[in-house]
Amino acid sequence: MDASEEAARGLTDIETFLYREAHLQAAHQRVADFTARAPGLTPEQKMDIERWYLKEQIYVARMVTEHIADSISVVEKQHHVRFGRWLRGTLAAMVLITVVMIGCVAVILGTSG
Repeated sequence: MDASEEAARGLTDIETFLYREAHLQAAHQRVADFTARAPGLTPEQKMDIERWYLKEQIYVARMVTEHIADSISVVEKQHHVRFGRWLRGTLAAMVLITVVMIGCVAVILGTSG
């Protein structure tokens, strides 16, 4: 891997990290707002709810990411199959055209000589 590929990979990793942190910060703000409106909770109970909610958000984000990755893999496989069929059809058509052209040239040269 050359330096530009490493830099691109690093930028992708940084982008992923920042996106994840922004998502977790937003989740933390949502649960903090929720627990602030819930009367009668002790600070320990609020912390327990916040920890549970953040763990749940991480789990859900991981599941969504895995689902998207699986869907992309399926679509890529389907694309490769379709492209392979198209490529084989194109190759067969080119071979057929070449054979016909050679035949035409042979007929033309055979009749003129």
